[in-house]
Amino acid sequence: MKVIVEQDKCLANGQCALYAGDVFDQRDEDGVVVLLNEHPAPDQADAVHQAAAACPALAIHIEE
Repeated sequence: MKVIVEQDKCLANGQCALYAGDVFDQRDEDGVVVLLNEHPAPDQADAVHQAAAACPALAIHIEE
C-alpha cells in the first residue's frame, strides 16, 4: 500500500489524524495534513482506508 496526500486540497479538519495517527498528522501552523508514513504496515490498512473515506476534501489517495 502507498498513501498519497494532496496538501493543497486539505481542509485541515484533522479526520485523517484521528483515524490513523501513525500515518497522518497536522501541521501546527495551519492544520494541513502531514504524511508520516507513505507505506504503512498492513495492520494499519483499515485505519488508513477509514481516514481516506472521512476526508471531506478527498485529499488522500491509496495505491494498493
